[in-house]
Amino acid sequence: MALVRTHCYLMLITNVFSTICKVCGHPTLHMVGHTLQPFSQLVFSAIAQAASDSVAVFGEESAYASELVMWSTKQTEDFALLVKRHALASSAAAGGLRAAAECVQIALGHCSLLEARGLALCPVLLKLFRPSVEQALEANLKRIEESTAALAAADDWVLTHSPATTRLFGRASNTSTGGIGFQLKLTSSAHRFNSMVQEFFEDVAPLLSMQLGGLTLDGLAQVFNSYVSLLIKALPGSIEEDGSMEVSGNKIVRLAETETQQIALLGNAAALADELLPRAALKLAPPHQASGKEDPWKRSSERQNRLPEQRDWRRRLQRTVERLRDNFCRQHALDLIFTEDGDTQLSAEMYINLDDNTDNSDWHQDPFPSLIFQELFAKLDRLLHIATEMLPGRERVITLFLMRLTETVIIWLSDDQTFWEDIEDGPKPLGPVGLQQFVLDMQFVIQFASQGRYFSRHMHQVIKDIILRAMNAFASSGMDPNSVLPEDDWFVDVAHEAILKLTGRSRSANGDREPNSPTASVSAQSMSSVRSHGSS
Repeated sequence: MALVRTHCYLMLITNVFSTICKVCGHPTLHMVGHTLQPFSQLVFSAIAQAASDSVAVFGEESAYASELVMWSTKQTEDFALLVKRHALASSAAAGGLRAAAECVQIALGHCSLLEARGLALCPVLLKLFRPSVEQALEANLKRIEESTAALAAADDWVLTHSPATTRLFGRASNTSTGGIGFQLKLTSSAHRFNSMVQEFFEDVAPLLSMQLGGLTLDGLAQVFNSYVSLLIKALPGSIEEDGSMEVSGNKIVRLAETETQQIALLGNAAALADELLPRAALKLAPPHQASGKEDPWKRSSERQNRLPEQRDWRRRLQRTVERLRDNFCRQHALDLIFTEDGDTQLSAEMYINLDDNTDNSDWHQDPFPSLIFQELFAKLDRLLHIATEMLPGRERVITLFLMRLTETVIIWLSDDQTFWEDIEDGPKPLGPVGLQQFVLDMQFVIQFASQGRYFSRHMHQVIKDIILRAMNAFASSGMDPNSVLPEDDWFVDVAHEAILKLTGRSRSANGDREPNSPTASVSAQSMSSVRSHGSS
């Protein structure tokens, strides 16, 4: 009789809840909190009372225990379907993630109290609630993507501070981070992207019990990838020239015409991927037990490193940033290598023809890097100054960017089959002065990249390989390349002197290069290594 009475009672309160929902229409967060809360409490209290009555009548080891579990499961399913029909589904369809989260949190909170009575019914709720919550997640991510894309159409690609960002990271300014929160600047569309992501994670945090962390991170990575695709479209060389706009998939993007605007694109992507998105995603991490004296940003970093799922996600964000950086570097490299008419400025003829009317003694009187490598150095030096001013405290971002741009030019030279066919097979052989000029150009790249601290091991190996290839091409004519190449330190000194002249500095103002300086040592060893391979 007690179970029948409880069953009738449950039917009564579910009918009352259905009536309230029909009268109120679409549920709001306020309604969820004030209507679902007592309804959920009454339902699970009634199930708890039925469990107590069953124990009182039949004892702990009752033969009717399975019937009680089946009845409780059925009541929980009915409750979940009712909540889903009248509250959760409509909230999810409208993108009401916070209302959906509130539904789940309230229901699970009351349902979990039954576990002490041996009734583990939370999985029943989670199975029925999950599709609606996933729908709400998808709707929110889509809203972030569409809103950000709309703002990108009018973005002037100028980095500015955001009051919201200042408030968010204001306390970090007095920590050991040196106030990096204040230094982060974004353009208008990126500010909007960031603020929407912050709000999104505030809403999604209560859903951790549904094991939606991976799905949430995956969805956000896709939205970030879409935003970076917009930034790539803003690069002039990556879109069809039509004034200042392009339409692709109904997405209009304003061109970033100046180098300053283009670096702002990189600043957007790097700040979001390195700092803002990972810190927002920490809301998906379990609480960290640490002493109050510990640096909060240090704790954040440790939490990120302890979660394999988030580490993989951060690497995915970094690969997306690399896609933007590679497009940027590819376009600037092509602008250097090719003229507006499509002619190449980096050809085999610029080395082969040097020996036509040149005496070795004349060339040694005033050796200097080739024009294209002078222009490469000037571009890198200019971009370094712009990026340093625009992205304070982002040295790693700047270094990787300059490193990749330099590598792009060198790798293009290494892979240019036409260049090497002419060097190795004619129409005329590479002469002594041509070989010397080529080695000087490569040494010049080594020098300025080393001084700028963006000289990578990969770039080093590629340069060694192409110097060796040029020496072997020269040797094929029957001459020993070592017999015409000056000493290693001579190339280092000439390259260093060229850097001083191109930057308007003098050796006296900067002091002589130390013969045993790290740069000189690495460069000399590099050349010596190539010579030993070439003569073997």
